[in-house]
Amino acid sequence: MRSLLKYIKNYKKELILGPFFKLLEAIFELIVPVVMAKIIDNGIGNNDKEYILKMCGLLVILGVCGLGFALTCQFLAAKCAYGFGTELRADLYKHINSLSYSGIDRMGTASLVNRLTNDTNTVQNGVNMFIRLAVRAPFLVIGAAIMAVMIDLRLSVIFFIVAPIISAVIFLIMRKTVPMYKKTQQKLDRASMLTKENLEGTRVIRAFSRQQEEIDEFKTAVDDIAECSVAVGKISAILNPAAFMIMNLGIVAILWFGGIRIDSGSLTQGELTAFTNYMTQILLALVVLANLIITFTKAFASANRVREIFNIRPEEKGNVKLADKDCDTIIEFRNVSFSYPGAGDKSLSGISFSLKKGQILGIIGGTGSGKTTLANLIPCFYKAAEGDVLISGINVKDYDPDALRKIIGYVPQKAVLFSGTVRDNMKWRKENASDDEIISALKTAQAWDFISAKPDVLDSTVSQGGKNFSGGQKQRLSIARALVGQPDIIILDDSTSALDYATDLALRKALKNDMEKSAIVMISQRTTSLKDANLIIVMDDGEAAGMGTHDELLNNCSIYREIYQSQISEKEGGSNV
Repeated sequence: MRSLLKYIKNYKKELILGPFFKLLEAIFELIVPVVMAKIIDNGIGNNDKEYILKMCGLLVILGVCGLGFALTCQFLAAKCAYGFGTELRADLYKHINSLSYSGIDRMGTASLVNRLTNDTNTVQNGVNMFIRLAVRAPFLVIGAAIMAVMIDLRLSVIFFIVAPIISAVIFLIMRKTVPMYKKTQQKLDRASMLTKENLEGTRVIRAFSRQQEEIDEFKTAVDDIAECSVAVGKISAILNPAAFMIMNLGIVAILWFGGIRIDSGSLTQGELTAFTNYMTQILLALVVLANLIITFTKAFASANRVREIFNIRPEEKGNVKLADKDCDTIIEFRNVSFSYPGAGDKSLSGISFSLKKGQILGIIGGTGSGKTTLANLIPCFYKAAEGDVLISGINVKDYDPDALRKIIGYVPQKAVLFSGTVRDNMKWRKENASDDEIISALKTAQAWDFISAKPDVLDSTVSQGGKNFSGGQKQRLSIARALVGQPDIIILDDSTSALDYATDLALRKALKNDMEKSAIVMISQRTTSLKDANLIIVMDDGEAAGMGTHDELLNNCSIYREIYQSQISEKEGGSNV
């Protein structure tokens, strides 16, 4: 929690003045029983109506002033807490966006979302409650005890018997419930993960008619949260009845022994009333203090979860801003190996090759063979564990990541579009791209035909996730977005899988003609898509099982030959695709 206090530095005034006004309210609250005692002893006892009215006026003034102080404190607490929460969330979101792929993989998307929303709200609530009650509750307990001692030292012994008993009850209940609150937060992570998976995969779920199974799984997850919450609630529910029972017994003892003290003339009726009020104040303050401690416990648990994200180091940045334009070899791998964090086996092992400007690199292999992993090392989404990945003769680790990725056009396996317009999506790689550049990229990606047919053309709406386009259209738009601005390197990670053979052929021809100065890395499951590549790498279990051109691999690589023969049909065999 301490590491997050820097976000409160802009609200020091509210942090100081808020508790101060709450302290004034508590002082006025402690004065009220004394005034009540005066009304009973001097006003009612002497039948002095004028005195009673005067003291009742004083009570009203105390109440109005207390209300004013309370409202002022509430305003200051809200301003401080919500300002703190806003700055914390903004910085946390910025930090998450600075993390490498490895950092994001370490936490998981669902947990990151839950910590960014639910946990920051819990910490924010902790700050709010601290300003409002952290000073008031302890001050009321101590102040009420002092006032009671000042009224009657002997009778105040009952306070010092009852208060520890109530405190022990609070401690035992908290000892049981605090670990359960932490478990509830963990269960929320799982519910968030299931929510994300189900909403993203809703089409797949419906395609397999798995709605009921997913509903049942989600119900189990939220039932776990409810079960844990109910268990905590049952234990916490003991607090108020137990505390009030002990308090009422204490009040009975006060009235019993206080009556004796009144008979002996050592205590007045007004003082006994004040004494009873202070007893009630102490109890209520202890209950509030218990709830406050529970709130702080939740806040500390959530603060630790938020701090875990901040403890993940952001993506390391090199100093190189510009690639060497005179270097003919644009991509080079030198004995590169890589393994994912926590994985036992290497995902890549001993990969070496080089690619010059204007050349095409094809990567093919079975599922899980390391194709995408290899491609992800080029823009430095992950860093090689062994060996060197060079772009224009410079190690990718030495590049500034933003500068490196500006010369790379990347198209992931899953086509991702963002809500807005076609023009908005096309400007992601180059913000100041002209309409001519965008149209040129759309034509190369074979997307201009269906975009130009729309009434709004480049201003056509793209719904969330591009759901108003077909799978093939989304892939072509994703490719066009990567081509805007003529990047030095283009990575197509199996991004033509939804295209028919004719469109695929037209795309490859357009890439060869329009992007002749760019190095193209093309991952594909189709050997026909890679026939014209200058170099093809056949991946098998993280290793390069073969390297060469299409014809060379047919002669000397059995894995490539098997893939090719399994894909040949009479139609393909008789075509030039």
